[in-house]
Amino acid sequence: MIQTITKPISFDEFVDWYPQDSACKYELYDGTIVEMPLATG
Repeated sequence: MIQTITKPISFDEFVDWYPQDSACKYELYDGTIVEMPLATG
């Protein structure tokens, strides 16, 4: 099994990557982009 090594991204890279018209929300957590669930209620 081969494991890939991912390079953590910086905040500036995250801001440049962040989609403008996305229905999803994302957070940067320890250099990794994490898709967040939509708010309910």
